Amino acid sequence: MKAMLAAIVAIAVIAVGSNMILTKAGFSSQERASGPAVRLGN
Repeated sequence: MKAMLAAIVAIAVIAVGSNMILTKAGFSSQERASGPAVRLGN
């Protein structure tokens, strides 16, 4: 049971950390897939 709980916590930490890193690095799908003629966020 401890191993499963540790794995769930590790998955959550990895997911949140990778999301923060990729967002700051500019790898969001919004930035990668949109061109200058696309209006996002309006």
